[in-house]
Amino acid sequence: MTDLFADANSPGSQPLAARLRPRHVDEVVGQEHLLGQGRPLRLAIETGKLFSMILWGPPGVGKTTLARLLADRADARFMGLSALTSGVKDIRAVVEQAQLERSQCGRQTLLFVDEVHRFNKSQQDGFLPFIEDGTLIFVGATTENPSFALNNALLSRCKVQVLQALDVSRIKAVLQRGLSLLEPTMVCTEVQLDWLARAADGDARRALNLLELTHEMSLAEQLTEVSDSLIERVVEGGGVRRFDRGGDEFYDQISALHKSVRGSDVDASLYWLCRMLDGGCDPDYILRRMVRMASEDIGNADPRALGLVLEAWQAYERLGSPEGELALAQASIYLAIAAKSNATYTAWNRVQSSVRELGSLPVPLHLRNAATRLMRELDYGKGYRYAHDENEHYAAGERYLPEGMAPQGFYQPSDQGQEQRIAERLARLAQLDQKHRENMTS
Repeated sequence: MTDLFADANSPGSQPLAARLRPRHVDEVVGQEHLLGQGRPLRLAIETGKLFSMILWGPPGVGKTTLARLLADRADARFMGLSALTSGVKDIRAVVEQAQLERSQCGRQTLLFVDEVHRFNKSQQDGFLPFIEDGTLIFVGATTENPSFALNNALLSRCKVQVLQALDVSRIKAVLQRGLSLLEPTMVCTEVQLDWLARAADGDARRALNLLELTHEMSLAEQLTEVSDSLIERVVEGGGVRRFDRGGDEFYDQISALHKSVRGSDVDASLYWLCRMLDGGCDPDYILRRMVRMASEDIGNADPRALGLVLEAWQAYERLGSPEGELALAQASIYLAIAAKSNATYTAWNRVQSSVRELGSLPVPLHLRNAATRLMRELDYGKGYRYAHDENEHYAAGERYLPEGMAPQGFYQPSDQGQEQRIAERLARLAQLDQKHRENMTS
């Protein structure tokens, strides 16, 4: 299993990130909300009083480092597994070694499980008895939301510690440390370090890998000073924004896009659209969600929105990327500025609830299709009024719902956009119905 930082005294042939692994909690960059004075995780490291935990955060923020610091401070044996490559046999072997360490040496074992969300339910459950009896101090690392990725039984036995991506200033501090090991053979300007830091996108490991690649390329090209063009080549090849195509970043960003459109924020809508496309999201997925937005949040307040998104989809299919991305941008702008109404969405939820509650009510006889003589003899279609033959093309007072089912008012148009005219039309039809009832009773 690859650590974020390996032993600082190990040979220089190790990756730069490995040589810079912090040996003390004060050397850890960022995570002040967890490692500030008096914080539970810092106290656990300083006192050696360990507890099982889940370290949840993006790549390259120090999850492995923190696990090693915990083990070192508590003089516990550190053992590591990767859920990507380990199975039940590996778990059993770790447990046996931990039991032996405990019985013969009286020493605790800290088991660090990287990508713990990759273990299935039965594998996760396999740790439970050994966490409970103290055989293992369990530290799991995950980039996925533990609420969705981990079993409740495992979560209930671990404290979740949320780690945050490192901002540019903290990444630059890490790069400065790395540069100190590479100098005097490598000199970077502040602007160049800033460029590398931004390309790392909050990932310290990626930042150091980019710095090390820059160093190797500068040596290969026999450069006395790092050039901007070299940094540009390194960044273009290794700087990709965080986007996991199915994990938390994926759903968080599409949620942000949807809510920005609903909130009529054009700039935010464009920003999140660009973030998703930049990260490699399938444009077809975004367009499917835009179709949903057009119906859920705009609806009949501006019926053109739905058609415009479908046209944008067609344009993208014809043009591809990157030319077709402009059609997505146009659609997102239109959705954001369009009049908003969730009346269709609300009506659909109401009618679904009604159908589930009332069951399969029969179709009224006068609405049934009288296709055969038998059906006509059974009064199928009897008394049906053809709306186009009536005044204003409306059969006032006619009933279309099942017998005994009162008018529900599922659809309640808003006062936004086109729905104002829809509301006026519905009000007019209601007047005709009322007039019909008065005529029938007079």
